[in-house]
Amino acid sequence: MEGKPLPGFNLLLPDSSTWVNTNQAPKGKPVILYYFNPHCPYCKAQTKEIIEDMDQLKANQFYFITPYPFDEMKKFWKEYELAKYPNISTGIDTSGAMGNYFEVSGVPYLAIYGKDQKLTNTFMGKIYSSQIKKVAEQ
Repeated sequence: MEGKPLPGFNLLLPDSSTWVNTNQAPKGKPVILYYFNPHCPYCKAQTKEIIEDMDQLKANQFYFITPYPFDEMKKFWKEYELAKYPNISTGIDTSGAMGNYFEVSGVPYLAIYGKDQKLTNTFMGKIYSSQIKKVAEQ
C-alpha cells in the first residue's frame, strides 16, 4: 500500500463529543497513524518513547488510534498526559476502520505518511523514534 494517500478514519476524541477525521491532518506535514491497545506493554513503551523524543518528532502529526472502549482510551490518554502535545490527537476508531484497512494483526502498529500524505511505510511492533523521524522525512 506504499504510495497510497492518507485514508479518512473518524475518531471519537477524549471529550466524548468531538469527532476528528484523519483527512483533516495539516497539509505539508508528515502524519503518523499509531494503532494501539491501552493494555499492551509494547504500546506503552512505544508511547513513552514518542513522548520522551517529542522534540525531534514535533514536526509530525500523530493520531493515536484504538478500537478499545472509551474509558480505556481515556485512561491511557490521561496516564501519558497526551493532551499536553498539540501534535497528538487520541481517539477511538468506533468502526474498526483502521484495523480493517491495514489488516492489522498486532500492535503497536504505525503507518507513516510523508509530507505529501502518501504512505511511506508501516511497522508492527515497537520501533525507535529515530526510525519514525527518518521514514517520515523521506
